[in-house]
Amino acid sequence: MRAYWQLTLAQLRIFARNKQVLFFTLLFPIILMLALGTFAGNGNNLSLSVGLIDSDQSDASKNLAERFYKNDGLETITFKNVKSGKEALKNGDIQLFMEIPKGYEAKLEEQNEPSTLSVYYNEKNLTTSELGLTVVNGIIDQYSKDLADYKPVVTVEKVGIKALTIRYVDFLVPGIVAMMIMSNNMNGVAGQISAWRERGILRRMQGTRLKASTFIAAQITARLLLNGTQALLVVLIAHFVFSIHVAGSWLALIFFIILGTLAFMALGFIIAGIAKNPESAGPIAGFITFPMLFLGGVFFPINNMPDIIQPIVKILPIAHLSSALRETMNLGTPFLQLWTETLILGCWLIGGFIVASYVFKWE
Repeated sequence: MRAYWQLTLAQLRIFARNKQVLFFTLLFPIILMLALGTFAGNGNNLSLSVGLIDSDQSDASKNLAERFYKNDGLETITFKNVKSGKEALKNGDIQLFMEIPKGYEAKLEEQNEPSTLSVYYNEKNLTTSELGLTVVNGIIDQYSKDLADYKPVVTVEKVGIKALTIRYVDFLVPGIVAMMIMSNNMNGVAGQISAWRERGILRRMQGTRLKASTFIAAQITARLLLNGTQALLVVLIAHFVFSIHVAGSWLALIFFIILGTLAFMALGFIIAGIAKNPESAGPIAGFITFPMLFLGGVFFPINNMPDIIQPIVKILPIAHLSSALRETMNLGTPFLQLWTETLILGCWLIGGFIVASYVFKWE
């Protein structure tokens, strides 16, 4: 037990002395979180902007224009002429451009034929344009019904239900934590153990009475303390910067941080065992971690990925770690309901250490 604590403290001192590595392993996830969270943190909100020009300047045209200005779903921008409005539409500054033509009120009073309003849209952005046209048609339709004093036979009762609103930054932060745990443990363990083997440190340890289990247990404890502290620090920074709140249990969050750390440490020991030197350990770890960044739901939802790769995605440890962290932080899902994530991460943990015990080499 004394050797275990001495090795643990020695490993923590190594981490503390290597301030450059310690700084950048923590700094990169924080910078990535701040950058993506700042630029796309409120990406769930869709802004529709409509350009409007009133060429008639009559009471009827002003009444119609007022309906657009008062609509909360649209940002209505006034233009002085048609040319500037069309130019803004081409540049993507607005999604739609509408002109109330000169003589609109006079034609409305004649009532011989319906008045026509020209609405220009961007053909290269049909999704947003179609949504904007739907909103505009709804406003015009209601305006026409009010003018004709139309009484509908069937009406719709609007009943609002308060639902959980999750911003992109809420989705992102658990993924960043999972990414940091994966990178620190797979790349860090593989690189350090390979370097120690090449320098003969592991061979000298093997020549002592030190047991392999004691050495591995000390490595695990030191990295649990380091990575757990870093992960919780990222969550706290996200709380103060983006108002991220942990909806579920902090104990469940800590549990999954520990479980994820152990699972990826096991993979790190496997890489350290098969890598011939520190120079090859890094590329091998990168070859494995890089695809998991995009397939494991770190930045994008797993459900949006093609069906052909869904079976592969659903067995990746990073996917289940990201899912467990999101369920705990964003939805407050009880720990017992996350048994699937716990089981799969546990299988990676046990299976990884079993494989590592066969491929790990002291020399």
